[in-house]
Amino acid sequence: MATSIKLDASLRGRVRHLAKQRRRTPHWIMREAIAQYVAREEKRESFSLHVTHAEMDTYLAKLEAGEGVEPPARHG
Repeated sequence: MATSIKLDASLRGRVRHLAKQRRRTPHWIMREAIAQYVAREEKRESFSLHVTHAEMDTYLAKLEAGEGVEPPARHG
């Protein structure tokens, strides 16, 4: 799929410089950057369920006190 990306002059220059330093094309640099971003965001999305610091702190305090408690439920 062909897609065009509009970059400001500064970023375009930075991409060209990096491409030259890495002996790659600007196209390769941009494609790689997008692929890494998408992979990172997909991983982040898969960890959307969480426990707050306060919930974990309360749980650990009870556990340390010897109470038989269940871990807090994760939520989104």
